[in-house]
Amino acid sequence: MLANYLFLRPLGQHGDLGLLLLRLLVGSFLMWGTLDNITSPEHMAEFVGFLSQFGFVWPEWMAPLSVYAQFVCGALILVGAFVRLASLVMVFNFIVAIAMVHWGEDFRGWWPALVLTFIPLHFVLAGAGRWSADHWLERRMALAGS
Repeated sequence: MLANYLFLRPLGQHGDLGLLLLRLLVGSFLMWGTLDNITSPEHMAEFVGFLSQFGFVWPEWMAPLSVYAQFVCGALILVGAFVRLASLVMVFNFIVAIAMVHWGEDFRGWWPALVLTFIPLHFVLAGAGRWSADHWLERRMALAGS
């Protein structure tokens, strides 16, 4: 009984709610953060220039690839569809950002990219949770015998 109070065990039954809220936050942020590059050729050109200054190869290809990957993966994470795969893409994307852009910075400079690496890593390991398209699809496939 004391352990329930000490370790707040009853809250453990709401882990799927935590995953849902985290997915909504991260998915929305990824989409919001790239929308200006998608809707504005000028912003995309700025991002191409940004990648050029950090020595990315083919920045005119890498900029749209990164932007659209973040937007699409953000949308998938938001609705909880193919979350492990979409999150794995984001882990890779932000590891590259850390290595290419943030390497020379202090911990505070690394922080946003680290967060956007480790939260998707959590989704890779934990999945999307009960309130997700993945959960619905998995149940449908199990019922169909796939």
